[in-house]
Amino acid sequence: MRLRCAVLDDFQKVATEVADWSVVADDVEVVSFDSHFADEDALAAALADFDIVVTLRERVPFPGSLIARLPRLRLLVASGMRNSVIDYAAAEAHGVTVCGTASSSTPPVELTWALLLGLARGIVEESGALRSGGPWQSTVGADLHGRRLGLLGLGKIGSRVAQVGLAFGMEVHAWSRNLTRERADEVGVELAPTKEDLLANSDFVSVHLALSDRTRGLLGPAELALLKPTAYLVNTSRAAIVDQDALLDALRSGRIAGAGVDVFDVEPLPDDHPMRTAPRLLATPHLGYVSRANYATYYGQAVENIRAFLAGAPIRLLTTR
Repeated sequence: MRLRCAVLDDFQKVATEVADWSVVADDVEVVSFDSHFADEDALAAALADFDIVVTLRERVPFPGSLIARLPRLRLLVASGMRNSVIDYAAAEAHGVTVCGTASSSTPPVELTWALLLGLARGIVEESGALRSGGPWQSTVGADLHGRRLGLLGLGKIGSRVAQVGLAFGMEVHAWSRNLTRERADEVGVELAPTKEDLLANSDFVSVHLALSDRTRGLLGPAELALLKPTAYLVNTSRAAIVDQDALLDALRSGRIAGAGVDVFDVEPLPDDHPMRTAPRLLATPHLGYVSRANYATYYGQAVENIRAFLAGAPIRLLTTR
């Protein structure tokens, strides 16, 4: 009897196309779900008859309460090698093996610049006007060359965003609690003395920090008030790093020139969520990691993980947060 494998949140219906699942077809029946399950009850009901689950990034939490409701679950594969929404202790207690996959930092870097450039040059507004018979030129673009790009975080993604900024001729500054001058020098950027200094003096601010107790709500009303009225904020990291109500207030009041956001407090975003209608906002539905090459890695390595699990020698084990 074949095992059953559920692939969650396959919105584009490509999970079985970008990887070769035929190598496990004799042992595993694969079922992909192209819509999101709204709550734990719906998820538990849908997954009750599955032995294997493949989940994308940290979109679907797997707390102990859910794992306990999935008695057949034996293997959970999450894309990426870090996942903070899986209860690893509960998984171990219930005999569930948890594995990850590689994940490229290139797609979120590219999306960061897509949002930043889209904001700076009014791409959405101008394209919409052109296609609908609207005014011919209604915005004046914000220059990048010679302007200051402030980066909150200078890790793998932040440092690559910095390199692109430098290529545009921008003055790049960075800050995080543990960032050293040596690291800033290595990347070729200036170390901002404080978070407040970075916010107050940057023309563009981009967030590239991991979500933790120290970064949750890092940018609240007081911090957003430091931004120039002509400044733009981009967040492709985690929604909770920026106070969502404070950001909405800043956009509605015109306190900042605009924001580019790829992450939200609730995903998928409800139809009536205020972020859908906020002014001065360029928003995308969490596309940071969504690229064909990344998906090929996610699902290709998911298949490898399943094969290894079936052979009794699991690989890419995730055991801690």
